Amino acid sequence: MASKMIKPKVIILSGYGLNCEEETAYAFELAGARAEIVHINDLIAKKKKLSSYQIMAVPGGFAYGDDTGSGLAYANKLRNHLSADIQKFIESDKLAIGICNGFQVITQLGLVPGVLTFNAGGRYIDRWVDLKVTGKSPWLEGIKILSIPIAHGEGNYYADQKTLKQMEKDGSAALEYTEAEICKYQDLPANPNGSVKNIAGVTSHNGRVLGLMPHPERGIFFEQLPHAAYLREKYRRAGKTPPKFTQSLQIFKNAVNYFK
Repeated sequence: MASKMIKPKVIILSGYGLNCEEETAYAFELAGARAEIVHINDLIAKKKKLSSYQIMAVPGGFAYGDDTGSGLAYANKLRNHLSADIQKFIESDKLAIGICNGFQVITQLGLVPGVLTFNAGGRYIDRWVDLKVTGKSPWLEGIKILSIPIAHGEGNYYADQKTLKQMEKDGSAALEYTEAEICKYQDLPANPNGSVKNIAGVTSHNGRVLGLMPHPERGIFFEQLPHAAYLREKYRRAGKTPPKFTQSLQIFKNAVNYFK
């Protein structure tokens, strides 16, 4: 008799203003993982152990109101109390992802290269973007182009020339803003925030750690696409059925598949 596949366990960090835990947990569950939302204080108090999980996710939100800089206060709390545990987790054959505010947190921690600062236009931006995969990562396996919503005020990615050259060499500039279907449909610029070299997401540790500003957990269903009605009509005229999910779900599926 064939044995059942053991689902990888995902820890979704919460607390102090992170507010996308439920959506992130749902996306992982839909992809076939077992997700658990854990307050950072429960890790600090040893009520939960980071080593018990295979995937760590730092979701979006506004940790500590971003009052001292986006992701900085939350990153400091992690560094001051859980630095050794996080380092051990990252160095083992496990996966980690930081989404939007979570990306800001893991850059502040130094888990991925570069920094994130205020959008070039000085305004909070809430829209969809098109992305192309430009680096290798278990998270992005089999994906070339995808569309994901963004919602941030400090998503302008920056790294110095030395860092950028190293990132180009090792393929850690994993996602770039590009002009594809949604940008053309909505007549929007590809790069929404001024990020250097159009970088939207970066990786480290051989691609096992991914940080990205767009929110894949907010755009996993076809019907969430801003041009879903237009696409639905195109499918109808071609005698086809629209897909239920978008490429965004594949990010979470790839994480699950990594542990098969």
